[in-house]
Amino acid sequence: MRAVFASVGLIADYGGVHSNGITHMALVGFDDGSYIELISTVEPGARSPWWPDHIAGDAGPCGWCARVTDIGAECDRLRSVGVPARGPLPYHRARPDGTRVEWDLAFPDDGPPGTVLPFLIEDRTPRALRVQPSASVTGTELTGIASVVIGVRNAAWTVAMFEQVYDWVPRVTQPDPAFDAIISSFRVAPVSIAAPAGPGTWLNDRLNAFGECPAAIILRSKDLAESARRLPTTRGTWLGRPALWFDPARLNGTRIGIIEEES
Repeated sequence: MRAVFASVGLIADYGGVHSNGITHMALVGFDDGSYIELISTVEPGARSPWWPDHIAGDAGPCGWCARVTDIGAECDRLRSVGVPARGPLPYHRARPDGTRVEWDLAFPDDGPPGTVLPFLIEDRTPRALRVQPSASVTGTELTGIASVVIGVRNAAWTVAMFEQVYDWVPRVTQPDPAFDAIISSFRVAPVSIAAPAGPGTWLNDRLNAFGECPAAIILRSKDLAESARRLPTTRGTWLGRPALWFDPARLNGTRIGIIEEES
């Protein structure tokens, strides 16, 4: 996965082995602090304790995470609105240079981490030890993640859940023929909800294979024309806006788009 990301200009920085001893990771860090984490098992074919079916099936996006400043208080708040939350629990990894990086995680609901609601992270050691902007993207027109696109069966139910849990205000629900899905978005939130447009669509097949989870990542560009010139993408749309898309076949099925920053 690191090799195919590098082939499209997104070179991930290797971060080391997780404290479970089974998985390891690499990061594409952006200037706004967001990042894409690549994760797999150290031994090919081993069963991961997290997202085992996604990793074994090369699913691409499988979960998303939100950083909080007081993870214990956020767990209490989630429970107060009816969302079970496991944690906070301590984790760590050793970077290739031997530096130990520590953080706490918490997991809303009972499914795999971050498949619909985000799992939560709070750093114990300085955040810069865990994630920094990657040399392949820092200072470029790519500034970060504009939206995580979560594939679900029932968009109305999922939108209502985010309203209940985070007080997010829905902005629009509309078909996106290019994405072959019905997309719901929120006014001020980096999240979109996608339901398949029909039974024969790629998103419906993905839901059958992996269940509800992130299905795509939309990056933010300060200059879409520069991104088109610099990166191996094709022109398309996202919710009616001009967009660029990497070829999913080139990224082992991972769908990553780029839109221009809104003024």
